[in-house]
Amino acid sequence: MTGRAPKRSEVRLLVPALVFVALVVAVVGSLGTPLITSVATTFHVSLDTAQWTLTAALLSGAVATPVLGRLGAGPHRRATILATLAIVVAGGALTVLPLPFVWLLVGRAAQGVGLGLTALMMGVARDHLPEERSAATIALISVVSVIGAGVGYPLTALLAEIGGVRAAYGFGLFVTAVAFLTAWRSIPTAPEGRSGHVNVAGALVLAGGLFLILFLAGQRTLWSRHLSTAIILAVAAVLLLCVWAASELRSKAPLVGLRAVRHPAVAGANIAMFVGGSGMYLLLTLITRYAQTPHSAGYGFGLTTFVAGLVLVPFSVLGFVAGKLTPRVRTLIDAPLLLAGSAAVVGSGFVMFAAARSNLAELLVAMGLLGFGVGSFSAAMPGVILAVTPESETSSAMSFNYVVRSVGYSLGSATGGLILAAGTDTSRLFPDDHAYTTTALVGIAAMTVTAMTAIALARHRPQEINPIAVTADVPSRRRSSR
Repeated sequence: MTGRAPKRSEVRLLVPALVFVALVVAVVGSLGTPLITSVATTFHVSLDTAQWTLTAALLSGAVATPVLGRLGAGPHRRATILATLAIVVAGGALTVLPLPFVWLLVGRAAQGVGLGLTALMMGVARDHLPEERSAATIALISVVSVIGAGVGYPLTALLAEIGGVRAAYGFGLFVTAVAFLTAWRSIPTAPEGRSGHVNVAGALVLAGGLFLILFLAGQRTLWSRHLSTAIILAVAAVLLLCVWAASELRSKAPLVGLRAVRHPAVAGANIAMFVGGSGMYLLLTLITRYAQTPHSAGYGFGLTTFVAGLVLVPFSVLGFVAGKLTPRVRTLIDAPLLLAGSAAVVGSGFVMFAAARSNLAELLVAMGLLGFGVGSFSAAMPGVILAVTPESETSSAMSFNYVVRSVGYSLGSATGGLILAAGTDTSRLFPDDHAYTTTALVGIAAMTVTAMTAIALARHRPQEINPIAVTADVPSRRRSSR
């Protein structure tokens, strides 16, 4: 498609195309989760080593997201999207070919780059769809980027049980190839008059800081056995991020507009995303891990990987339902209050898990509450940020939010692992049951902080975005809404 405004028929195709691409990159990015055990068995590596098939994707996604967000804000957005999907397809090929384990990690890292496309899909929707439809589409994109893990988990687990780990990764290769063709056919070029310059030095410094943070979040043994090394690396990460922030404030073409991030609405939304994301991912990992714990531990249900994947079905279904309902509710309730309500729903899931988990039905209810809360939270979050963000900066602003989410998810996973490890006796393989209760209480505290942050946002309504910035984008909006 060219730079002209899309026709009505093209707009109808654009919405499902954007949602499909966002769903695919989310599913492929989470492929490592249900396949860790299969990878360890197939490649004869330890579970900790196999865990890197997930960690590598998360790391590359977090590093690529702000860079893609800046490129997506410029004139070469379509080319950026297609090139990124081509990288994901190439990574998928590496995961399928009969190559050594190191090439599987390279392929997974290449697939993880696609996680940075979600914000670009939002930028396309905001530029080329009428205002009401773009808001609903952006909310849906945000939701599917979260529930994608629940969609892909049971399917890939089943494929791994039937045809092995290569078959599961083959599914990822197939859907990303379809996503590439879909994007090539449907994604229009960005409006003219934008700068796509990338601060390469700043990108490298940010990549180093994010890599260290996410690496430390996923290395529980490093904190327990080599505390001094972990502290040194943590200090190095903070210093790198401080250097990056200083260079961004001086740069004429920053990866992230930090001055805009300091806006109370954006800063508050990112704080809520960080703390809330930690809690949400914490409950997801708690439920799936508890469900797979064998009866010999004195609790748990000993579910297979595939059946445990089915436990995520309520998460995906109710998350999607919440995502569809939120834009309608948004006309009656401010987005910050929706964030607070969503955090309360996730908090009730934690309460359910802490108080009642003796049968599988109770776990399904807790997972459903989590899905509904996450779906609503994800759908409401863009409304808070984009209310004070010029259209031309949509991709960049949402990219920063997704980096914050990635770090929050990693922190939630690491926090759960640390607490459960502390509750594991040296003579036992699995933690005591009360360790799960303790972890759930931590999650309740996290969601309480999230809700309070969102309420504070609601009490201080954000100012409108810069009228000059808005006016600059009005012609493109008028053209696209005809």
